[in-house]
Amino acid sequence: MNPSKVDIGYIYSTFGVAIPEGNREIFSPVDGLTIGGFTPASADQVNLVADRALAAFSHWRSVPAPRRGELVRRFGDALRARKTELGLLVTLDCGKPLSEGLGEVQEMIDICDFAVGLSRQLHGLTIASERPGHRMSETWHPLGPVAIITAFNFPVAVWAWNAALALVCGDSIVWKPSEKTPLTAIAVQALFDKVAGEFGPDAPEGLSQLVLGDSATGAALVDHPAMALISATGSTAMGRTVGQAAAKRFARSLLELGGNNATIVAPSADMELALTGCAFGFMGTTGQRCTSLRRLLVHRSVYESFVPRIISAAARLPIGDPRDPANLAGPLIDGAAYAAMRDALADARAAGATVHGGERIAGPGQGVYVRPAVVEMSAQTGPMLRETFAPILYCLRYDDLDEAIALNNAATQGLSSSIFTNDLREAESFVAAAGSDCGIANVNIGTSGAEIGGAFGGEKETGGGRESGSDSWKAYMRRQTSTVNYSRALPLAQGVRFEL
Repeated sequence: MNPSKVDIGYIYSTFGVAIPEGNREIFSPVDGLTIGGFTPASADQVNLVADRALAAFSHWRSVPAPRRGELVRRFGDALRARKTELGLLVTLDCGKPLSEGLGEVQEMIDICDFAVGLSRQLHGLTIASERPGHRMSETWHPLGPVAIITAFNFPVAVWAWNAALALVCGDSIVWKPSEKTPLTAIAVQALFDKVAGEFGPDAPEGLSQLVLGDSATGAALVDHPAMALISATGSTAMGRTVGQAAAKRFARSLLELGGNNATIVAPSADMELALTGCAFGFMGTTGQRCTSLRRLLVHRSVYESFVPRIISAAARLPIGDPRDPANLAGPLIDGAAYAAMRDALADARAAGATVHGGERIAGPGQGVYVRPAVVEMSAQTGPMLRETFAPILYCLRYDDLDEAIALNNAATQGLSSSIFTNDLREAESFVAAAGSDCGIANVNIGTSGAEIGGAFGGEKETGGGRESGSDSWKAYMRRQTSTVNYSRALPLAQGVRFEL
């Protein structure tokens, strides 16, 4: 199959659906052409979806967890069968290179495998009681309907991180994708519906649903009392709104927000390793990952030899149609993203920085293609402390590790960080309690490219939420402590006496 020649109608037909239409056009960032449309869901439609999710939850929570895992296993197999088509659709929908689109689908498959194993390990604790003849335990139960709000840059993988875990935990799910990338969501939902329909009566109607719309649609979903957990991925500003709205009704929120990620390059670093890690970190996905490298802190002794190599790599990066495997970077998502990049570079120049690259370049159709920018700063101020969702790398010298760690931690976000060093003391100091304050701290790899086995998320203005692996499943369940008295007496804890 030649990806550049495949018609989007053909891709959609493989999922059993027609190209969606509506009063809101959908544009592919690859060339700016219209590839579909949708009509935003009204508040009444959101209410119906939420009511169906609540009804589905009342059934699904009683289905044995290993049986719930079987549904997720079958969904993972369906993804395997459609990996090529869905990966290409991801590329057309958000503009990332095809290898990254396929990698995103692989991430969905991997989290399904993880969740299937988890479905037999949703264990609690037995706790020693201070009272004779008593047994105390903790049990985890399904939480309720989960609203999943996703961003454009990972239009399907982040949903899968949440959905696979929520489903094996016994929750129903409602998905509100970015209004910029709804096509992939429609295809994935169609695939899930087919799998669920073949699963039988254990999978109730409304177990997984899709609502399309903008921030108003998302707000209606967040405000609905049926939604027990709001898992939202996006900007810090969006997270503040979602978190406050959920808190008003004491709903839980799982927030995975922005990142202003830094890498430290120490004098002892393997410079070839560091170059590769830093280059992908800031240029991969056209700088549109929440884990993208945005701040490069280089020791003064190696700055003059290392930073020019980064500048050279950015200048020769193959950029163009992301369906062509020769290109390592595709377009920005839209013109607004380029405007933000242009404004950030103007601010850097006004602050006295030297800017290499950053110009708009030719690409297919009306796609917004840019040359990555390397910005040499004399101090960590202004735009360097603001996250701009674009391929901009701010470079700064440092003199000792304590200074570099302080610069790393100065960002208001705390998602990802890394250090390249062959000094054991430096590496251990970076990941210690007084080291990086981020949720992710890597040694000799970049800031970008997390695996599904580890909990993903960050601190401070990144929101504090954790998705994907490790014990993240606990966010989708409620904990219950129970004590069983099997004696013939009723002693009270802490020696309290109450005798009638």
